[in-house]
Amino acid sequence: MTEKFIPEEKYNLKSVKLPYLSGLPLKLFVNLLEGALKFFVIPTLFKNAGITWFRKQIVTESPRLYPIHSVDTRRGDAKSISVADWPNTGSSVSSGFQPATIFDFAEAYLNSKVTPEEVAQSILDSIKSNDRSSASLRAFIAVKREDVIKQAEESTRRLINGQPLSVLDGVPVAVKDEVDMASYPTTAGTAFLGQHIASTDSTVVAHMRSTGAILIGKTNMHEIGIGVTGLNPIHGTPCNPHNPDHHSGGSSSGSGVAVAAGFCPLAIGADGGGSIRIPSAFCGIVGLKPTFGRISEFGAVDLCWSVAHLGPMGSSVSDVVIGYAALSGPDERDFMTIHQPSPRLDDWNSKDVHNLKIGIYWPWFRHATKDIVETCEAMLIHFEHAGAKIIDITIPDLELSRVAHLITIAGEMAQALGHTYDNHHKEHGLDVRINLALARALSTQDYIQAQRVRRRMINHLNHVFKQVDIIITPTTGITAPRMKSKALSGGESDLTSLFEIMRFAPLANLTGLPAISFPAGYNPAGLPIGMQAIGPAWHESLLLRVAYFAEQFIDRKKPAIHYSFISK
Repeated sequence: MTEKFIPEEKYNLKSVKLPYLSGLPLKLFVNLLEGALKFFVIPTLFKNAGITWFRKQIVTESPRLYPIHSVDTRRGDAKSISVADWPNTGSSVSSGFQPATIFDFAEAYLNSKVTPEEVAQSILDSIKSNDRSSASLRAFIAVKREDVIKQAEESTRRLINGQPLSVLDGVPVAVKDEVDMASYPTTAGTAFLGQHIASTDSTVVAHMRSTGAILIGKTNMHEIGIGVTGLNPIHGTPCNPHNPDHHSGGSSSGSGVAVAAGFCPLAIGADGGGSIRIPSAFCGIVGLKPTFGRISEFGAVDLCWSVAHLGPMGSSVSDVVIGYAALSGPDERDFMTIHQPSPRLDDWNSKDVHNLKIGIYWPWFRHATKDIVETCEAMLIHFEHAGAKIIDITIPDLELSRVAHLITIAGEMAQALGHTYDNHHKEHGLDVRINLALARALSTQDYIQAQRVRRRMINHLNHVFKQVDIIITPTTGITAPRMKSKALSGGESDLTSLFEIMRFAPLANLTGLPAISFPAGYNPAGLPIGMQAIGPAWHESLLLRVAYFAEQFIDRKKPAIHYSFISK
């Protein structure tokens, strides 16, 4: 039985101004934090991060260690989406720039305009050329040319023989370097992990391979996924294709860049605290974080097991629909996936949002820069004009939730990397070293308190979803920040921007609920603005429909750096 509590209904998330560190001051601070004087420094940092306040809060709910949303389905009853049930046409993308979709590639192959071999050669040449240019996007950590060509040759033969495995046959797909892909190491963006080549595919890669997709390489990422800008001094920091002077978002930065730059219409990302949705928002693409346990984590680096999600990132909603169809469903090798009902794609491309009940917590929704708030409010008007109902809601304890997620993801990462810390922690970037040093100072009491809060927040959202169908917010509180040259090689600590970027994303990770980021527009400087929808457990098809509806009203802008491999 759940204990009673009096919810805190006053909006209490705050913007903070904390010191920015890079260069020598950052190095000195890291040495201080990892040295004997850390016990004098950490209390101040914990106070600034809200952890000291968090420890004083009374939370009486029993801990919930995983956000599993069980259903009445018997084990083994849930089935993946059959290829025969996949959509056979793409979404009608809005006006403006038209990125190549999965269906555009499939049509080009069907009409013999180009072959997968030719596409693969062009992509490989473009990646190589871009990596050597002054405008390098640094989207990929590793690309194996011979392997890509072999896949393309096999796909070309299938298509010539009229035997494609799916609409994805011959379509380029990129994979975040956080999941295993046979013949590649898995570095998780570090300098020391991935010393051995993966001998088998992760489940998500195996699913992609079974569709005939051409796996073009492993994408760059914020080191161990512990940041949200994409900064990586080890492998190079991916640049935003819309403006290469700005960050691409993290931690699935390379996947977001690869899609936005046109190297592929679909990529696999990972999301522990917004890491699919944030780069999708910054790069002007679509990204889906499914319900916890909807997509198998088998073969992914075990970094943050109770908030981790894998999911698709695509040029358009239809690309994400195909990615979701290919990746979702139960997997006996990941017990967390056995609790789900069968994934569905009901009405994903319906423009009917009549009577859709959209929940808005206005103090939270408007806690972003003016350009983001105005753009997202303008999108809401389109929903209203189509008959959707905007309903005021309250979500209590958002600050409690923010800190609970911080403690959960940081504590799990510190535990996951505990066996490497003594020998390798100085090989991490400086920002990662700060985060791990702080995470190692957390206590078991902190972690259990965070899991108590998890149960409370799930209860809060279950109550909200009795009133509304979805919750909508901006995806981020700011648009993609400008890169600082000193940070690219030496790293940085910019907690002020981190809190602004992460304001809306972690709640869905802590509670395990599905969330999607989709384009809402652009700021005056031409940087993309993302909008987020959060839904009840297992309602991914509803989120896809919401994103599809919004897609009709976006005048897409072509990124400053973009490659095209098929003629439309």
